[in-house]
Amino acid sequence: MSEANAQGRGGRSSIQLSPMKVPKASDVLANELRERILTGEFAEGMGLPAERDLVTQTGMSRTTVREALRILEVQGLIRIKAGRTGGAFVQQPGEEAMARTVNLLIRGRQIRLAALLETREAIEPFCAQLAAGARTDEDLAALDAANAAISDDAGGLAKFLQANVDWHVAVARASHNELLSGMMTALSRAIYTATEDENFVDTEVRHTTIRSHETITAAIRDKDGEAAVRRMKRHVHSYAQEILKRDERTEIELP
Repeated sequence: MSEANAQGRGGRSSIQLSPMKVPKASDVLANELRERILTGEFAEGMGLPAERDLVTQTGMSRTTVREALRILEVQGLIRIKAGRTGGAFVQQPGEEAMARTVNLLIRGRQIRLAALLETREAIEPFCAQLAAGARTDEDLAALDAANAAISDDAGGLAKFLQANVDWHVAVARASHNELLSGMMTALSRAIYTATEDENFVDTEVRHTTIRSHETITAAIRDKDGEAAVRRMKRHVHSYAQEILKRDERTEIELP
């Protein structure tokens, strides 16, 4: 390129710069604190410096500091405690934080019920297999409690669906894999929301569900991984087929 072409009027360069996005001060502070929490520099339960100290240390305004702390609170990385002994205390992200994030994705993208059921078919049999090898007496008690609630004929649809969620989440937790537990918590809650209708869950579906849960629980209790994965695979597939068959639409949008 010639010098004449490279320059505009008055000998100045004609090259254009793209707009630059400068991060907000609150985002910069939130990112710094988040990194220290996630790397363990700020341990679980540890109190962060008081607002006034953060203002002094960072040179940022009190409004900026408060906004950064709100960001971390929404992300589940700190909890804010009011009062004389209050402040911001570190908490590591757990199953519930993951479940909230996945639920936001499900609702925000209006994921189809069929896709939710397909995802459950893909991962839940493996949860059952892991649970058979890792379950504790406490895990078995949670499964038994959920089965008892599901079998309670006096309960309405809402009670049945909640007990169903509790059982599926209990299986995932018995796997002692935090990622699977968080994913199953989100999936189960979303499926609950999408099937809270007597047209989807009638007496036949309830009885089939009860029998399946009992046989899967028995395999987990016996530490029989092969039986657990086989029975869970059959259960979630047949449940999905039955639920989708009971509605004329091939796709069901979540609210």
